[in-house]
Amino acid sequence: MYVGIDVGTSMVKAAAFDATGRELAVASRPVELSLHGGVVEQDMEEVYGAVVAVLGEVTGRVPEPVELAGLTGQGDGVWLVDGEGRPVRPAASWMDGRAHGLVDRWLADGTFETVFRRTGSAMFPGCPGPLLAWLDRHEPKALDAAKAALYCKDMVFHRLTGAGPATDVSDASMPFLDPRTRTYDNRVVELLGLAHRRGLLAPVSDPVATAEARGEGLPSGTRIANGPYDLPACALGAGVTSPGDGLLIVGTCLASLVATTELDLSGEPAGLYISTDRPGHWLRAMPAMVGTAALDWVLSTTGVRHDEVDGLLAGTPPGAHGVRVLPYFAPSGERAPFVEPRLRAELTGVSLESTRGDLVRATCEGIGYAARHCLEAAGLTGSLAVCGGGTRSSAWMRLLADVLGRPLRVVEGEVGARGAVLAAAERYGVGLDAPAWTKPTAVVEPDPGRAAFYTKGYAEHLDRLGQARDRART
Repeated sequence: MYVGIDVGTSMVKAAAFDATGRELAVASRPVELSLHGGVVEQDMEEVYGAVVAVLGEVTGRVPEPVELAGLTGQGDGVWLVDGEGRPVRPAASWMDGRAHGLVDRWLADGTFETVFRRTGSAMFPGCPGPLLAWLDRHEPKALDAAKAALYCKDMVFHRLTGAGPATDVSDASMPFLDPRTRTYDNRVVELLGLAHRRGLLAPVSDPVATAEARGEGLPSGTRIANGPYDLPACALGAGVTSPGDGLLIVGTCLASLVATTELDLSGEPAGLYISTDRPGHWLRAMPAMVGTAALDWVLSTTGVRHDEVDGLLAGTPPGAHGVRVLPYFAPSGERAPFVEPRLRAELTGVSLESTRGDLVRATCEGIGYAARHCLEAAGLTGSLAVCGGGTRSSAWMRLLADVLGRPLRVVEGEVGARGAVLAAAERYGVGLDAPAWTKPTAVVEPDPGRAAFYTKGYAEHLDRLGQARDRART
C-alpha cells in the first residue's frame, strides 16, 4: 500500500493506492480559513491535526502495511515555526492580501520586474517574499521567535518525522529560487529587504527530503518523501511531463501548467517557473487566484446547491443571455497571467429577467476564459489534462472543452496524492508503472459550433478585462 497526503487549502486528504495505482481508500477532513479585512490565515495545529486524523483513518481502513508515503500540499504563504516545528503565529495563506501595498511599491519601482527576470517568479501578495517583508515591518517579534519560514507541506513533514526544516525546489521556486542553479538567489533576498532574515529560509533539498514517521498518523518507521507541492504533484499524477503538454487544475486556485525545457524570462512578468525533480525541466505555471472559490461564492449568494449546477448549465444557453462575469473575487486580486493586486470581480448584463442559471453559467464561462488566457500565456501546444474538484461536474467539463476549443483528458480521483506517491517512489527507487497510474478516466471533446461562439466571447472577455485592469490602477 502506498499513501499520498494532500494538505489542501480547505480540505486535507489522504489516499491509499495499490501497486497498480488503484485507489483503495480516501479520507478527508475540512480545515478552516480565517478571513478578515484582506487577511487570510490558518491554524497550523488544526491543519496538522487533520493530517494525523485522515492518515489514521485511511490506514485503518486498509489492512496492508504502508510501503511508503508521499506528501504534498498548498504552496506559498508563510508558515512560521519554532525549533520544535510548533507554530509561532497562525499561518498566512497564499490567499492573504495584506502585503498588496508592498507589491504595488515593487511594481512601481522596478523591484517586481527585476525579481522576475532573475527567478521567473512574478510575486503576488500571498507569496513568501511580500508576506515576510510585511511581517518584518509589522510583526518583527514573530520572525524573531521563528526558527524557519516554511511552506505548508514542509511544516507537516517536520512534525510527522522530526526531521529538520527543509523544503524542495518546487516550493522554493516562489520567489527566491534561481531556476538555473536551483539554489536561493541572495540578491533577490536583499532586494526585498530580507537579508537579515535570510536564516529563516529552509534549506532546499534536491532531490526531495526523506525521513521516517514518528508514529503520528502513520506507523513508526514509515518512509516519507516531502514534496513536490500540489501543482507539480498534480502534473505528475496526471502524467504531464512531456514538453508542450499542459494541465488545468480546476480547484480553489485555477492553475494552468505547461511542461517545458525552455526558460524564457522575457515578456510580461506573470506566473512562475516551477523547478521539477529533473534539472532542465520546468513547469510554466499560471496559477490564477480565480477558481472554484468564485463559483462557490456565486452558488452561496444565489442559494444554488452544488448538485444543481449541471442542470442549470444544461438549461441555460451559451452566453448566459448576456450576463457576463469577470471572476476575480480574491481579496489579493490576480496573479496570473498578469499581476493586478487591486483587480476585483465584475458582474454585468444582469436584468430582472436574469436567472440563477444565467449567473452560474456566466461564472463558469468567465472562469473558462481565465483558464484559456492562462494556458495561452503558459505556451500550451500539446495535449491538455484536467483535474480538481470541478471535474465532478460533467456539464462544466463540456463547457470548458468548448471554451478552450480542445479535448480534455479528465483525470479524476486524488491526483495530487497520486503524484506525491509517484514522486516518493522515484525518490526511493520503487518501480511503479506511471502510465497506468496516470491514465485518464475520460476524454471530453469540444463541440465545433460552441467552440466558435466562445472564441468570439473570449475576445470580448479580454477587452472587458483590459478595461477592468485600467480601472484597478486608478
